[in-house]
Amino acid sequence: MTSKGKILEIVTPLHNATQRNCLERMIDNKVEAMMVAKKYDADYWDGDRRYGYGGYRYIPGRWRSVAQALIDKFGLVSGSKVLDVGCGKAFLLYEIQLINPEIELYGIDLSKYGLESAPKDLNAKLTIHRAQDIYPWGDNFFDLVISLGTLHNLHLNEIARALIEIERVGKSAYVMVESFRSEHEQFNLQCWALTAETLISVESWKWLYEKAGYSGYYEFIFF
Repeated sequence: MTSKGKILEIVTPLHNATQRNCLERMIDNKVEAMMVAKKYDADYWDGDRRYGYGGYRYIPGRWRSVAQALIDKFGLVSGSKVLDVGCGKAFLLYEIQLINPEIELYGIDLSKYGLESAPKDLNAKLTIHRAQDIYPWGDNFFDLVISLGTLHNLHLNEIARALIEIERVGKSAYVMVESFRSEHEQFNLQCWALTAETLISVESWKWLYEKAGYSGYYEFIFF
């Protein structure tokens, strides 16, 4: 059984541009690091690298190729509505704004620190809200709903609920998660992931998408 959706490759080039020492993270008191990271507070975003990003700052143009690809792929124009589920510091939304400031931008995230660290001149409606909870918008309210690097941080039942909501409020959708295709990639992901609750194979993700009735686009990144 396969998902009704179609695979994209939008974030992969950006992901592959960063070098990571997965084994070093595994042996660096990882259990403590996981507990700190899952608070999604300052240590996760801007603290020591062992706890997360190690300083997640806005770099002009870093997310521009992703923003442009989304605009082109999904035909976003002035007046289009976009929701980012798990937007973090909303740097991707900001890049979309820089390309077309007339696109209506929305973002949800559970991290108060992350949302408060969004660019000050970002014109977006940002709300503290969990990805797995019912969204406060009607059916097909958004032209596009995206979620990058968030869903694997949920438990299986929570992922299903999030996918149902993404499907419900969006005319189109695109999600990206961490996954693996081999034992080598599985090991690297297990070493690297700090906040992931669901580490499953590509085929398992496709099965989950199908079971949740998700018909949008998807992407996997590998380690």
